[in-house]
Amino acid sequence: MRIISGLYKSRKIVAPKRLPVRPTTDMAKESLFNIINNLYYFEDITVLDLFAGTGNISYEFASRGVEQITSVDQDFGCIKFINQTAENFEMPIQTIKSDVFKFLEKSTLQTDIIFADPPYSFSDEQFAKIPELVFQNNLLLPEGLLIVEHSKHTNLSEIKHFSYSKNYGGSVFSFFEKPE
Repeated sequence: MRIISGLYKSRKIVAPKRLPVRPTTDMAKESLFNIINNLYYFEDITVLDLFAGTGNISYEFASRGVEQITSVDQDFGCIKFINQTAENFEMPIQTIKSDVFKFLEKSTLQTDIIFADPPYSFSDEQFAKIPELVFQNNLLLPEGLLIVEHSKHTNLSEIKHFSYSKNYGGSVFSFFEKPE
């Protein structure tokens, strides 16, 4: 995987093969960040990266100037890798080793963007639980955005607070917005 833009543009990051991950493709990531770039100033936002895996999305936010990033994953190897990479690049990424659903149930952390990249094999109920907990616990700041990555075979458009989705190959980003 590589960092697309920002301070660490074109840097390649090689994750250990043993990690249980499916990183967002560079093409999909570049398209996603083009959308986000048109909505926010990276220096002014905070980010929560759920199911962080290799930290691919967190590194991209850090490279573009986000100064407060929290990455949550339940796998110790993933957390260790994110910590090592963040330290090597001096990125402002805080990690939390936790089951994402338990974290969302207890968290009071409010951020501008919440990005969730759960396993594509999740059931519809598991996918629906993510926005449910985010909005129920008021984890988005005003004008905040929840972005859930999933396969093209999953449809999240009927979930409360759904706004729109964008397809990139086999990946889809569904956007959820806090009601005004």
